[in-house]
Amino acid sequence: MLQEAFEISGLLRQNIERVVLGKPDVVQMLVIAMLAGEHVLLEDVPGVGKTLAAKALAHSIQGSFSRLQFTPDLLPSDITGSMIYRSDTREFEFSPGPIFANVILADEINRAPPRTQSALLEAMSEGQVSIDGKTHPLPKPFIVVATQNPFEFEGTYSLPESQLDRFLLRTSIGYPARSVEQQVMLTHRMGEPVDTLDSVVGVDGIARAQNEVRNVRFDESLVDYLLDIVEATRDHDGFQVGVSTRGALSFYRGCQARAVTEQRDYVTPDDVKALAVPSLSHRVLPEGVFQGASRQAVETQLADLLQQVPVPM
Repeated sequence: MLQEAFEISGLLRQNIERVVLGKPDVVQMLVIAMLAGEHVLLEDVPGVGKTLAAKALAHSIQGSFSRLQFTPDLLPSDITGSMIYRSDTREFEFSPGPIFANVILADEINRAPPRTQSALLEAMSEGQVSIDGKTHPLPKPFIVVATQNPFEFEGTYSLPESQLDRFLLRTSIGYPARSVEQQVMLTHRMGEPVDTLDSVVGVDGIARAQNEVRNVRFDESLVDYLLDIVEATRDHDGFQVGVSTRGALSFYRGCQARAVTEQRDYVTPDDVKALAVPSLSHRVLPEGVFQGASRQAVETQLADLLQQVPVPM
C-alpha cells in the first residue's frame, strides 16, 4: 500500500506552501526529489526564494539539517570532514563534516571551484564519504538541495557534467506574481516565517515512503516511451552528449515519485512528459558548447524533441 506515501506527500506540500507562496510546481519538484531519494538543483537569479524553498523542505522533516555556504575559499574537507590528531589518545580520529545530515542545503554551489564541488560526488551517488581509505556512511534519508545562480553571473563556475548527472531535477523559481509579492511583503516583514515552520514527518516516515514509491506501477509501454525520449537525446543533431543510463534511471524514479504526489499508484504519460525537461535538461550537452549552455535554450530543444516522440495510447 502507498497510503503512507500519499499522506506524507500531501503533508510536505501543504507545509512548504505555507512559506513558499505561489510556487506549487517548485514545491512539487522538491517533494518529488525527497520521495525519490535523490537530489534537486534550484537555478535562478539571486533573491527569488531558492534558499527559502530549500530551508522549508528541511524544516518540514524531523531530521538533521546542514547548510553549506559555498565560497571560493571553501575546501573539500570543510564539507566531508577530516582526520584530527588527538593528543590524549595519540591517535587520529575522524571528525565528521556538515555533510553528515539528512538534508543538505548547498547554497550557491557554483561559487566554489570545481574541486570543492566534486567533494559532494561520492556522497550524492553512494550515500557515503571516503577519508584516508576509510568509508563513512551518511545518515538516511539523505538529500542535497543545491542552489546556484546562472553561470554567467560574476564569480560563478559551471558545475562539472559528472556532478550535474547526480541531480534528479533542475528547476527554477521565477519571479512571483504581483499579488503573491504583496503577500510576501506582509508575511515576511516581521522576520522569516520559515524559521518557525514545524516539522510534519520524521526520517523513518520518509524512509518508508521512499521504499513505497519504488512499488508504483510503471507500464511497459511507458517504460518504452521513457527510453524513446532518452534515446532521442542521444540521436539528436543538436546534442553532442545525450542522457546517460544513470539519468534514465533517475528519470524513471522521478516519474514514480510524481505519481505519488498526484495521489496515484501508477505512472501516466503526463508524469513522463512533466518530468522530461527538468530531469534531462542538465544531462545533455548542446553541440558546440563546452563551458555550459543557456538553460532556456536547452529546455526549448528538449521540449521540441518531446513533441516528436510518439506517446503510447
